[in-house]
Amino acid sequence: MERFVIRNESDIAIAVVATQARARSLGLSCWRVDRLGTAVSELAHNIIKYAQRSGGDLLLELDSRNGRRRLTLQARDNGPGITDIEAALQDHYSTTGTLGLGLPGVKRMVDDFQILSIPGSGTIVTITMEEQGC
Repeated sequence: MERFVIRNESDIAIAVVATQARARSLGLSCWRVDRLGTAVSELAHNIIKYAQRSGGDLLLELDSRNGRRRLTLQARDNGPGITDIEAALQDHYSTTGTLGLGLPGVKRMVDDFQILSIPGSGTIVTITMEEQGC
């Protein structure tokens, strides 16, 4: 398991490049590697945006499940949390005046998406990409 502490844009770039390299090692197609990079960037930017003081990190793990190799990434922060997850996963919903496409976009780009958030305690988003079978 690899851990990337996210404090600034340089940390995001390092995490994205490392995650994409691991995804390529799994044999993910170029477009899936690109989508994963976008998802990781979005999650890491959310850490900086919403948990500036407390920060957060990304945990990256490669493993196998049902005979398929997969990459799982967990974005964790100790920010304010999300009070309405269902709303936050809808396009154009934003509490900060942004376009509101981040989390719903991440969910669409990956094979599996899970979110756990406790208002006042933080958020954990877990995403997974699997190698594609024939």
